[in-house]
Amino acid sequence: MFKRLLCLLTATIATTVPAFAHVGVGSRDSFITGFMHPLSGLDHIVVMVAVGLWAATLGGRALWLVPTAFIASMTLGYVLSLAGTGFPVVEHMVLASVIAVGILIAASVRLPATAGAMLVGAFALFHGAAHSGELGAANSLGFGVGFIIATALLHAAGIGVRPLFVRGIGLERQAADSVTRLLGAVAAALGALAAFGAV
Repeated sequence: MFKRLLCLLTATIATTVPAFAHVGVGSRDSFITGFMHPLSGLDHIVVMVAVGLWAATLGGRALWLVPTAFIASMTLGYVLSLAGTGFPVVEHMVLASVIAVGILIAASVRLPATAGAMLVGAFALFHGAAHSGELGAANSLGFGVGFIIATALLHAAGIGVRPLFVRGIGLERQAADSVTRLLGAVAAALGALAAFGAV
């Protein structure tokens, strides 16, 4: 599991950092702004960690395919939005993704890896569009590299939750499953509360 996770993180950084290395100081500031953006909103944090957690519960190919699909689709949404493609109800779809992924975890829904990747990828398009809406005066490349790396790290955190329960805390597998489902329910509840403006 951890070897695949390391490969995912390495591939993400390897494909983004070289481009970033050729831009100036202003873009480095943009990188920091982009990196912090997913970490500044509860909705983004919850769904990105939840995607990693769900990928870990699915296991197999889904462990790397689901988070990779999210990152790729999010990047596509970002680029399309910058190019002028309109995305309707972006914030609603971001919150819907929090609720949906939370329910998938809470209900222990097991989809084939490809289907799971397509599902999270559809939601990720709107996350990318949401990021573009916060670009402001930042450099688009530096900003994009920043939020892509932050997203990969949040996915990694989600993937690491179950091993933490089982190997770190020493929970029995059945207990770890119960806690995982509870976390999914909490994620869905937070998404619902945010949708109604309660958080």
